[in-house]
Amino acid sequence: MSKILACTDGSAPYSASVYEHAAWAARRMSADIEVMHVLDLSHKKPEMDDLSGTIGIDARDDLLQHLTELDAVKGKVAQKKGRMILADAQVRLKNLGSNTITLTHRHGALIDTLADIEYSADIVVIGKRGETHDVDGGHLGANLERALRSTKKPMLVAPRAFKDIQHVLIAFDGSHTAKRSVEFAAHHPLLKGLCFDVLNVQPSSKATPEDLTWAVNTLQTSGATAKIVTLHGIPAEAISAHVTKAAINLIVMGAYGHSRIRALMIGSTTTETIRACRVPLLMFR
Repeated sequence: MSKILACTDGSAPYSASVYEHAAWAARRMSADIEVMHVLDLSHKKPEMDDLSGTIGIDARDDLLQHLTELDAVKGKVAQKKGRMILADAQVRLKNLGSNTITLTHRHGALIDTLADIEYSADIVVIGKRGETHDVDGGHLGANLERALRSTKKPMLVAPRAFKDIQHVLIAFDGSHTAKRSVEFAAHHPLLKGLCFDVLNVQPSSKATPEDLTWAVNTLQTSGATAKIVTLHGIPAEAISAHVTKAAINLIVMGAYGHSRIRALMIGSTTTETIRACRVPLLMFR
């Protein structure tokens, strides 16, 4: 049985969007849904300012004890909050028509937990940003880039709101990952039968005319409507412009094809595209 792994931290509005995208994927794939909340308990020891010379040793020890007790209380509250988040997710998903739902509460770091659990999932769904980020800010969620760089499964990045998905853009540069994306779109039930624009951005794309013809033929042979779109410019900007112009509902593309150092020096198409586009992205490694 196929399974969707939906990662949630309960933040608004992205968690609600994660549930809606997970429910959509589950309907397309006839899949079960596992909702995972990860509680990071890697707390540091209680910290105090340097009060030497200000308060005595006994007072410092007493304060440290209070801070330790406070930390324990915060941990219990966080665990209760996690259980409430999962209960809310179950209600929301049932209201969306999903019935086979598993709730998973883990302790640790999200990235480590994903590495342990993602093997059993077909698709991972995660929000574009989390509870510690301003939804109007330009930065991405703290865990998103690390998750995209580490996961071995296709990852569906959910924006702030869900809209029905009919028109898909495949960012195609002729790479192995791009060709894998086309094969997935043509044959996997998640995207099968939708309308596709195969976008080739020059001059950065290495795709040959034969590559582009192969991509469109592969999609059309599966019963999908597909066409080649060639634009010139910076990839992230071209993708964003076409998303708006063609009313694209979903972007399919490879994630982080270059090293972190190169991305820091000249920017990352993946990061810039996620920032610029307000539609979901299905990312492949």
